Amino acid sequence: MKKEEVQRYLQSVLGAAVTVSAMSILGDVHQSKDVKGYGYGIPLRVDFRLNGIEDRVAVLHTMTPGPFGHEHMADRAQELLWEHQTFNRLPRHVRSLDVCGFEPGGQLISVGKVEEFCLLTEYVTGESYSHDMERLRDRGELTELDIARSDALCDYLVEIHKMHGSDPGLYIRRIRELVGHGECIMGIADSYPQHPLAPASLLEKIEHLCVIWRWRLKGFTHRLRQVHGDFHPWNILFRSSVHFSLLDRSRGEYGDPADDVASLTMNYLFFSLQRSERLEGALESLYLRFWDRYLEKSGDREMLSVVAPFLAFRGLVMASPLWYPTLSDTVRQRILAFIVAVLESDRFDPHEANNYCGA
Repeated sequence: MKKEEVQRYLQSVLGAAVTVSAMSILGDVHQSKDVKGYGYGIPLRVDFRLNGIEDRVAVLHTMTPGPFGHEHMADRAQELLWEHQTFNRLPRHVRSLDVCGFEPGGQLISVGKVEEFCLLTEYVTGESYSHDMERLRDRGELTELDIARSDALCDYLVEIHKMHGSDPGLYIRRIRELVGHGECIMGIADSYPQHPLAPASLLEKIEHLCVIWRWRLKGFTHRLRQVHGDFHPWNILFRSSVHFSLLDRSRGEYGDPADDVASLTMNYLFFSLQRSERLEGALESLYLRFWDRYLEKSGDREMLSVVAPFLAFRGLVMASPLWYPTLSDTVRQRILAFIVAVLESDRFDPHEANNYCGA
């Protein structure tokens, strides 16, 4: 942190001449007698003179990477942006002057006046893989291209899942978020409107079973791998033959490979249930082929012992009256039965899908 850079930044924020006279760590951990043994960041005291006449002091707060939901830069940005917006709304709270960010060279830039963020990406052409699923649901005719595309997606996952993550705590976080995050199991369950096939007692049972799985999976930190995180057909665009691009990577760079495999294979089951209220025909062929191929090429048969809550998460989305309001009662009921059955099983067997569904 260079004094000149902090000085330039303060001038841009305060709109006046600033001369920084001193910078020091606030409450130096080597001198402090505070019994508190852990903190989220290192505050920097900045002494400066404003317009050459007024002595002022400010504190520049940083946040260090670590557990408690601070592993990613986006986590830390979220926390600091929230603090900037809320400090000044509470009487007697210390005021926030701005929230800033570091550029690669150490320069500070202000983002304090930003109300919302947006993301700019490149544009890619292609057709959603969901169109293939819909065609197989409506016509039931399996082609060589269908097999080749499924194989290509399987092999892609095998390849990206080879990259190990290095932080065991991050795996525990990802499993915690799978169960408790607003976009995952508990959040989806809370979004269910009243429906006779999904009473509160059933959703509560599913949540309880998932909490049991969370504690069971905490010992599987060695499984942390590179993942996509939302590997479903609507996020896969095929341009031609087996050439595809991906959209909307979600929920973290690393996680359990079971997340990606569950996300895609559940859709083969989902579309087959819509076609014939059971897993069969072309979609069953792709479903079983994908599972068998992935397990063989990855060697990850342990996945069958951990995949249940990931299947439950995807199933809850598919059975949701909010997300799929026109789904038939039979299909909805079979997905919910599948969720409970796999959560109550110690080990998942892809070949038992119809039994799980009660079909």
